[in-house]
Amino acid sequence: MQAHARSISVRQDEGVGFMRLMWLAIAGMILVLAQSVAAQARSESLAPLAEKISPAVVNITTSTLIEGQTGPQGIVPEGSPFEDFFRDFQDRNGDDENRPRRSNALGSGFVISEDGYIVTNNHVIAEADEILVEFFPGDGQPPEELPAKVIGTDEKTDIALLKVEAPGPLQYVQFGDSDVARVGDWVIAMGNPLGQGFSVSAGIVSARNRALSGSYDDYIQTDAAINRGNSGGPLFNMNGEVIGVNTAILSPNGGSIGIGFSMASNVVVKVVDQLREFGETRRGWLGVRIQDVTEDMAEAMGLAKPGGALISDVPDGPAKDAGLLAGDVILSFDGVEVEDTRGLVRQVGETTVGKAVRVVVHRDGGTQTVLVTLGRREDAERADQGDEETSEAPTEENADILGLTISPLTDTLRTDLGLEEDADGLVVTEVDEASEAFSKGLRAGDLITEAGQQKVTSIEDLEARMEEAREAGRKSLLLLVRRGGDPRFVALSLGE
Repeated sequence: MQAHARSISVRQDEGVGFMRLMWLAIAGMILVLAQSVAAQARSESLAPLAEKISPAVVNITTSTLIEGQTGPQGIVPEGSPFEDFFRDFQDRNGDDENRPRRSNALGSGFVISEDGYIVTNNHVIAEADEILVEFFPGDGQPPEELPAKVIGTDEKTDIALLKVEAPGPLQYVQFGDSDVARVGDWVIAMGNPLGQGFSVSAGIVSARNRALSGSYDDYIQTDAAINRGNSGGPLFNMNGEVIGVNTAILSPNGGSIGIGFSMASNVVVKVVDQLREFGETRRGWLGVRIQDVTEDMAEAMGLAKPGGALISDVPDGPAKDAGLLAGDVILSFDGVEVEDTRGLVRQVGETTVGKAVRVVVHRDGGTQTVLVTLGRREDAERADQGDEETSEAPTEENADILGLTISPLTDTLRTDLGLEEDADGLVVTEVDEASEAFSKGLRAGDLITEAGQQKVTSIEDLEARMEEAREAGRKSLLLLVRRGGDPRFVALSLGE
């Protein structure tokens, strides 16, 4: 029995030793694999991609002739005690300071075709007398400069298209689809930051669909370092495709703090194609003034939810010719749902001039489809079309309604407010500062032309619209208010 027990004990010890050897072997394999993965990660580099696409990235130098300044402007503040000192200093140095001189500026760009078309920012080349494009052929060769001419510019998206005549085909890059770029994707920015020459920085897509100040803005936000001089340079994805044009930075000191903005390539491509074909942009024009639909506006109009674009005015143009009306809410444009005014403006602008599109609107509690043939925005802006209104005779009465003191429009009030002779409606003479109307921006001098999407010319009209809204079970009344000729809708609570 003792011998047998010892035999079992020996076998158990052998088994434990074997298991230990197995675990040690597995641990060793995992360690080797981890080291291999770490080594592979350390060996990955952006250099191959940068080398492939960098020949298409260029530096842009512009030269502008400016008039010389007289006096110490720009050196000391006006009225400073040192002003006379610097003026005497300039006088002793003759008239050199007053002579015209050249001012140089630097930016970036990228080649999009082998025959020499180059994309950059409009602000890089604006008002330039001379534009030089500097190429980097690589292999230790010195940079080559070529003069460039402007094919076309677009101030709204800050895009410019240039052309150089090169002795041979140029290396170029292609645009990618910016709509598929995701927050967190790696990107590379290239350009000429702070005039230091060709430079590469890497980062990620920090945010999408950023808007800064323009109607057609669609910026990609990135933390890849972008500084002055990077303007007009490309933002690449990891496939070497341009998904943005570096345009602006958010910075308290003028340097990169990791918040840069690149105009999305899907916007740029459409602009570049038009500049290349026509030398200018040709955007679609619907011909309406619009505003977003808030929750209280949606409730006042009987909409299920906020959304779409509310037409506040219809001047002469395609929309008026097609029968669209102030108070219509555009729900769909050319088969695409309209989320808000910004989306509609971009979609209309990107639609071909002269195209007949179906516009679905909410009107009188239901939906209607209107066929509109688009005009051209640039033509409309040049024509600077005005507004027209109809008129009816006012009655002589005043009332305090919804926190507003309201008076019918008289000839005297028309003159005092600088209104057209045919202007009509109800004039706001006072606003209770504790009222909802005041908090929503109504002020004395505003002209109410519609209530409940119907014209009002008397106090009775307004009271009738209020009663109709209450009978329909609505809690708010929609007013069309004009100030300085500009219309907007405001929804005010009817109360109990």
